[in-house]
Amino acid sequence: MTAPPIPATDTDLQLLRRTIELAQQSRARGDHPFGALLAGPDGSILLEAMNTCTTEGDRTGHAERNLMTEASKLYTAEFLSGCTMYTSAEPCAMCSGSVYWAGVGRVVHGLSEQALKDLIGPDPENLTMDLPCVQVFASGQRRVEVLGPLLSEESAIVHNGFWSGL
Repeated sequence: MTAPPIPATDTDLQLLRRTIELAQQSRARGDHPFGALLAGPDGSILLEAMNTCTTEGDRTGHAERNLMTEASKLYTAEFLSGCTMYTSAEPCAMCSGSVYWAGVGRVVHGLSEQALKDLIGPDPENLTMDLPCVQVFASGQRRVEVLGPLLSEESAIVHNGFWSGL
């Protein structure tokens, strides 16, 4: 039997709201509306990232993957195991893989992948998969704690009017 998830703290909600602000900034500069940040074991913000698919012309430029690339260059996997990635939407399979390989121990996310898929529809800019990050992590050999979806309605607002299906 698995232990019930630890409930969200005020810090979790505050940092998750910061990722929504980053998603708004990403959208404002012409990128897809996603943001992510890395918090250290004490809850302090270590790194922030936004989507760069449009501005850098890289379809793999998701906020979470960008964040994990930077984090894995700066920190050891041992240190990252005590860190948390916060993200405005549930990490996709690619981004979940980057979290796993970087070594981050915890993920807190806003809008779920399924809710995002339902919201966006078949937009060619983001052909969202219905593959929850917990399934990706469960396929690995080390544990990654997941908390979410949280603040789903707040997380969805930044997507209003962005995708062709909306």
